[in-house]
Amino acid sequence: MIPAYNPNRDYLEQTLRSVLVQDSGSAQMQIEVVDDCSPKVDVAAMVREIAGDRIKVSQTSKNLGLAGCWNTCIERSRGEWVHILHQDDYVLPEFYQTLAKTAGRHPEIGLLATRSFFIDHENTILGVTPRLCGMENGSRKADDFFYGTPIQCPGVVVKRSVYQAHGGFRSDLIFTLDCEMWARVISNAGGLVTSAVLACYRSSDGNETSRLKRYGKDLHDYERLNQLFASRYPSFSARRARERMCDMALGQALQFSLAGDHASSKANSAYWRQNATAKLWFRRLTQKLERTLFK
Repeated sequence: MIPAYNPNRDYLEQTLRSVLVQDSGSAQMQIEVVDDCSPKVDVAAMVREIAGDRIKVSQTSKNLGLAGCWNTCIERSRGEWVHILHQDDYVLPEFYQTLAKTAGRHPEIGLLATRSFFIDHENTILGVTPRLCGMENGSRKADDFFYGTPIQCPGVVVKRSVYQAHGGFRSDLIFTLDCEMWARVISNAGGLVTSAVLACYRSSDGNETSRLKRYGKDLHDYERLNQLFASRYPSFSARRARERMCDMALGQALQFSLAGDHASSKANSAYWRQNATAKLWFRRLTQKLERTLFK
């Protein structure tokens, strides 16, 4: 299931072709693009140009946003497993074959995932998601998701019955709705993450994640997520989560300052000043002193 909104044609074509080369036929694989009421692009025409009639296109009655469109993908899915593959991400050869074999060996698991490369607009590899050794044979512990998102959407498949039993994506989260979902699914139905790297997640200055970082809104979304995790999981550390968010804010402030985006740098710096603990203030002062003494 491929949610789309004003897609870039080149990216969408790469997404679709990465699936089509692994197509096992319409009886085994549903391939559908769900257009979230794109105002600037005729998504159906674009898909027909790329893939003919093999891929179905549906459209929401109005723009639903991330959670709404992703939940529509779940509602429209017919198979046992649901793969939500974003319009600018793609999968690598043997993605579906590998997860099908893994599912056969672990029928009790509700979420399966591979690792993912982070790529830029030119498909250059920027990094890779970490290996989660504790989840390679299956686990119901969601601890790996408390302070970050160690798997990315293009590498994740979830049983449709699990979505139906435990609910879809939360509309009150923006930046962190996937992390919350994976933690919820794993803690309720189990998850397994292979060591193989078989998906690609595109990082772009124009995507929603980058936009939210510019204004520090990603940090406020993490606050909402942390409140949810604190209420659900006894092992979750609110203090550790707060310190991580402050580190994120400081890092983003520096990144935007170097890029000349002073408004975004100021927004992230303000978050750090308002939320940093005495420990973090002391650490920052120590780092400044070291730079002064040894430059």
